[in-house]
Amino acid sequence: MNDFEQEDPTPQGDLALQLTALPRESNGFGDIYGGWLVSQMDLAGTAMASRIAGGRVATVAIDRMAFLVPVAVGAQLSFYTQTLEIGRSSIKMRVEVWSDELHSSEWRKVTEAMLVFVAIDSSGRTRPLPPRR
Repeated sequence: MNDFEQEDPTPQGDLALQLTALPRESNGFGDIYGGWLVSQMDLAGTAMASRIAGGRVATVAIDRMAFLVPVAVGAQLSFYTQTLEIGRSSIKMRVEVWSDELHSSEWRKVTEAMLVFVAIDSSGRTRPLPPRR
C-alpha cells in the first residue's frame, strides 16, 4: 500500500466540486487525461483557498501526486479538499478525487495531491491572509 492508499478509504475533507468525465476530456482509449484531472483539482482547491484568503489566490506548487486508477468517460467525479496548513500568506491543501462508476456503483479513490496557494492582491503581489475568526 502506498502513501495515498488507505485501508478503509473514505474521502477526507469537504466536497468542493462534482462533475461528470466527458468524452472531450479523454484519449482514444476512453480514459480521462491526467492533465485535465489536475486542472479540475486546481479549480476545486482554488475555490476553497480563496474562501480562506478572502479573495484572489494563485497556485504556487503541487507538492506530490499519484494516480491510483484510470478514470473512464462517464464517471462521476467528486473533489474533496482539506486544509493542512495556513501560513502568513499561504495555504497548503490536500485535494482528493473520488470516482463513482455508473455501471458498477463502485466508489474509489482516483488520486490526491498537495497544493499550495498564496493570497495575492489585484496587482498579483503576495498579500497576508486575513485574521482567522
